Amino acid sequence: MKIPAALARNVIYPLQERACKRPTFAYLAELEKSQWLSRAEVEALQLEKLRRLLQVAHAHCSWHRQRMDAAGLSPENLSSLADLARLPRMDKQDAATNRENLVWTGVPGGTFQYNTGGSSGQPLIFHFGRARQASDAAGRMRARRWWGVEVGEPEAYLWGAPVELNKTDWVKTVRDRLINQLVLNAFAMTATSMDAYLDALESFRPHCVYGYASSLALLAAHASARGRKPRLPQLKVVCTTGEPLYAHQRELIASVFGVPVANEYGSRDIGFTAHETPQGQVLLMSESILLEVLDPDGNPVPRGELGEAVMTGLCSEAQPFIRYRTGDMVRLSPEPDRAGRGLHVIAEVVGRSTDFLVREDGTIMHALAGIYVLRATEGLAEFKLIQHSAVDVEVLAVPNPRWSDAAILTIQAGLRQRLGESVRVTVKVVDSIPPEASGKHRYVVSHVALSGDLDRATRKGNP
Repeated sequence: MKIPAALARNVIYPLQERACKRPTFAYLAELEKSQWLSRAEVEALQLEKLRRLLQVAHAHCSWHRQRMDAAGLSPENLSSLADLARLPRMDKQDAATNRENLVWTGVPGGTFQYNTGGSSGQPLIFHFGRARQASDAAGRMRARRWWGVEVGEPEAYLWGAPVELNKTDWVKTVRDRLINQLVLNAFAMTATSMDAYLDALESFRPHCVYGYASSLALLAAHASARGRKPRLPQLKVVCTTGEPLYAHQRELIASVFGVPVANEYGSRDIGFTAHETPQGQVLLMSESILLEVLDPDGNPVPRGELGEAVMTGLCSEAQPFIRYRTGDMVRLSPEPDRAGRGLHVIAEVVGRSTDFLVREDGTIMHALAGIYVLRATEGLAEFKLIQHSAVDVEVLAVPNPRWSDAAILTIQAGLRQRLGESVRVTVKVVDSIPPEASGKHRYVVSHVALSGDLDRATRKGNP
């Protein structure tokens, strides 16, 4: 079943957002205008939003208030974006251990608890509000329009969710279909299921396909091995997210699906951050994110040089993320947007790599299937999951002050639910987790080889 795109765009989707008290479509209208401001005007808008965020943080979040007072920083004396550097940076550990003093429980629309960690290996329980939700949704809508995909037109998602794999959230499924979204499970990619996914895509005829970069490459490799080129005449773009997109993966996906590939950059704690344009540039969502690129001492690097991405979520009123160390390395481009927008241009994002996990029955699962379990575990500051074989998994766990021995049983039960009840799960509590010999951080590592073309599709290479 598909709903007419105009009905989904103009009636069903807006009604859903209004019922959830999310100002998504109002913010989308703002974004459509603000993207064409000059760079100076965009930065003036950032300064205005930063003042409002600091007002909220000082009034409602005692941890931020203490830090702002100690730094002599207030919304009233903030004269430029550079003044924010007077405030110390915050990191995941700060957010985890001071959660009760960071959340504005009275934020309009309420707060919602969420888990993050992604491939960073540092899970975090945090809260967000309706403004952050609206920012994420409206930002994606605007980015889709860059590629000619209008709100309400059919989109297919190769995605996972932190729910039991043998259950279906039928309410969410109905809601997705009413706004023309089809969700395929990236946590259960057997040969049979991938054949079914290709059939479902041909039947659904999406205008956009969206999913984890490695999962889409895996599906493309499977189609190629089958000698199958999906018939998707209305498809305009494949959007990848969640991890680095390597050059050979981009080439494979584009070849199989017959359309360009656009990569997205973001995180759950900060939100939708940047999206690739048809001109081949990655644009920061500057109206919602203030990005600093800093050296190890916390000083700004020259534009064009690599540094740590430190972000302020300008729509993070429910739990303000201010000068937040993401752990990612990025490079800002000295070039302007080639289409004339005033948004900041990101030249490069250096993220972290993850592997697939393989169940004992051969089902291939995106690494997030295991990460979802770990990042929802209270008391876990950092982790590394190593799959030695289909029935032998090891977890290195760095505890934070909320840790208790019960977390070990929680981890073991959760991973067995994902990977199989016969899997041996060993949890080792350690003080720290060193990087790989290459210097890169890999927080999910699997030594279970995939077969032939599937292995080549998921192999890491140059982004």
